[in-house]
Amino acid sequence: MYAPTFVIAILLITAPEPPSPIESGRSGPIRDVIRNLALQWELLDPREERFLKPEDFATDLAVVRRRVQELWDAPRLHEGIRFPDKNSVNQMLAFNRSYKRHLDLMKPLLPDQQETVRAALRETDQLYQVWDKVHDARSEIYYVPVRRLALKHLRDLVGPEAYYTGRLPPHVPVWRFQEVK
Repeated sequence: MYAPTFVIAILLITAPEPPSPIESGRSGPIRDVIRNLALQWELLDPREERFLKPEDFATDLAVVRRRVQELWDAPRLHEGIRFPDKNSVNQMLAFNRSYKRHLDLMKPLLPDQQETVRAALRETDQLYQVWDKVHDARSEIYYVPVRRLALKHLRDLVGPEAYYTGRLPPHVPVWRFQEVK
């Protein structure tokens, strides 16, 4: 790779102001370098068809530049492996929604415990949000940037310590369950 082309590609991706347009016919080598960098930096998914057509260069560059801003502090994709796989998370989310339906059905039957049921519903929804982010991060159907953004939101929801140790909250508020004797 020609070093000046590499440097220009980095500057084009990370510059704080939009660069002056490059003529479509002259963007060939820089397009390839930017595409490779964006793939390495997990700003593009290999399935995306960006930087392949000279006439789309400005649009594609704008997309990558926006992603640089959006994902600069997002975890790398490989960090998602510390969390359960998509199929397990699907089961957890299904149980979460079943539990929520159960609480909704119980609400009219427990008029003297309305605040408790509402609190349990709020907690169930909050836990759903956490596990929905895990689902998005572990779903390979989504493009790499979407999955990285899900990891970023997950880290924000649970906090860095829980995120980096992989200790997530349960998928339902188990502290609300009562033991039946």
